[in-house]
Amino acid sequence: MSEASPQPSPSAPQTEAESLLSVLERNRRTFAWKTYGLDEKGLRATTAASTMTLGGLVKHVALVEADWLAVKLAGQEYGDPWDAVDFDSDPDWEWRTGALDSAEDVYALWRRGVERSRTLVAEVIAERGLDGPSSFTWPDGRTPTVRAMLLDMIEEYARHTGHADVLREAVDGRVGEGAPEDFTF
Repeated sequence: MSEASPQPSPSAPQTEAESLLSVLERNRRTFAWKTYGLDEKGLRATTAASTMTLGGLVKHVALVEADWLAVKLAGQEYGDPWDAVDFDSDPDWEWRTGALDSAEDVYALWRRGVERSRTLVAEVIAERGLDGPSSFTWPDGRTPTVRAMLLDMIEEYARHTGHADVLREAVDGRVGEGAPEDFTF
């Protein structure tokens, strides 16, 4: 496949919250482009010495959406399927099952998680602002701000998009920095 041209940064948003959400959405879109459109064989492929798969990665990021934004930021429950998993007995459940699930199921789970997060983040920003507290406290007593949680989520996507980049190139040669303008997820 030919390399997609890097996409310019979105036009200058008016507020800091819009800037953070714009960067998060760009990272989500690039992650989606790097992982979408594969069948089960593509989602189960590994490379080098890693056991990481794109299917496991997509399911892991869906869990991170629930854990970081729904639970820790907004104070909600994990929801389905996460609240039925015993992560103490199977700490890599999302990675293991993501490599076994159908492509349709893995992609749908992640899309639902993203949609839920978008709604919850908008509500939390409207209620608390970026300087407001998240809904959890670290063991040392610190409570991160909404801003810090969004920045951590951006970092999570950036890190995992790098993993997806290497895995996807090994599967079918797809390379590039950003999703083409006509890509939707």
